[in-house]
Amino acid sequence: MAGLEGVEQPRPRAGAPAARWTSAIEDEQAFKALELFGNPTEGEVRLPSRPESAATARRITSCVMLRQWALPPQTAEHGVLLVSELVGNAVRHTGARVFGLRMLRRRGWIRIEVRDPSRGLPCLMPVREMDVSGRGLFLVDKLSDRWGVDLLPRGKTTWFEMRTSDR
Repeated sequence: MAGLEGVEQPRPRAGAPAARWTSAIEDEQAFKALELFGNPTEGEVRLPSRPESAATARRITSCVMLRQWALPPQTAEHGVLLVSELVGNAVRHTGARVFGLRMLRRRGWIRIEVRDPSRGLPCLMPVREMDVSGRGLFLVDKLSDRWGVDLLPRGKTTWFEMRTSDR
């Protein structure tokens, strides 16, 4: 509009129909990812070690936690964030071609694992308020109930566990 350059224009409000539509698209993408790569509750899902695979891992994790396991949204949100951090570390720091994602549930707990071929151990670094990177394991440490690393003959599995309230 002439004469209104630099003036913020009002945005249409996103109502419930828009939220349902977005959720439906996300669900469809998650189901496609499960179909293409497999279900991490049935065995390890192998994903290419590329930055865009973090989005795939988040979609799969969200679908399993919300739809398959029917966990509360906040628990799923935390799980998705932590998966994103572990996948980011695997992609960024290991030089691997692929990484594995596995999700386990037992009464009162969930466990999510990211496996990569590097035996280099992740390091929990002190974090300051203004840091813009290096917060991944800090978040894993704060939002999970337990986390750790299991060294394998060829690589490692970095995992976290969260308590759940089973119905």
